[in-house]
Amino acid sequence: MIHGLPAYVPVVFILTTLFTVGIFFYAIFRAGIHSSPAKFLIAFTSIWLVVQAVLASNGFFQNFDVAPPRTFAFGPLPFFVLTFVYLIFARKFLTELPLTVLTWIHIIRIPVECCLLWLSQHGLVPVEMTFEGRNLDILSGVTAPIVFVLAFRKGSLNRNLLIVWNIAALCLLTNVVTIAVLAFPSKFQMLAFDQPNIGVTYFPYVWLPSIIVPIVFFCHAASLYKLLATERHAS
Repeated sequence: MIHGLPAYVPVVFILTTLFTVGIFFYAIFRAGIHSSPAKFLIAFTSIWLVVQAVLASNGFFQNFDVAPPRTFAFGPLPFFVLTFVYLIFARKFLTELPLTVLTWIHIIRIPVECCLLWLSQHGLVPVEMTFEGRNLDILSGVTAPIVFVLAFRKGSLNRNLLIVWNIAALCLLTNVVTIAVLAFPSKFQMLAFDQPNIGVTYFPYVWLPSIIVPIVFFCHAASLYKLLATERHAS
């Protein structure tokens, strides 16, 4: 835990993380909890949540001399690999996930961006990672409820709107992840040398790259697969 931060910052971030995981689990339960892909995903996410907290609390991610950086190699990478494994071997499970939940889960990006701003104001992440800098990911969170209403109103599905929005939001996510990697204190660092991205090496903020970002990515990937697969079958 970082000392000197206002108490509301870790509280908001922890609640946001748990809310994100809760919505994610709800989507999985809606798809059917008895399938092997569902059980494994819930177990993996739960274990990964605890493992990341323990590692961060013991300073594991604060060794900046190793390559690749532990924050990325032992954080989001396994979850990202798992996402692609599901896209190849668990497609039926992905098609059973509810698009409604996969869409409105992205409202969590609003409090996440608020936390990044607060961390930036205390010198823990660069301003480039906030909406005051080069990170416009908050737009995904703000537009999520609007897209939800427009895409699912009157019982119909606006497939094209969801496809375009998911691609745009995925691009915004890619942008901030790229900034975070380039601002991290390592041999790959290319920006924010005066205020590098160190906040994500501490608990609870380690959950941003290891839990929240991978879940958001998984939801985009599942949504796009479901939308495009349905479109192919319809044609």
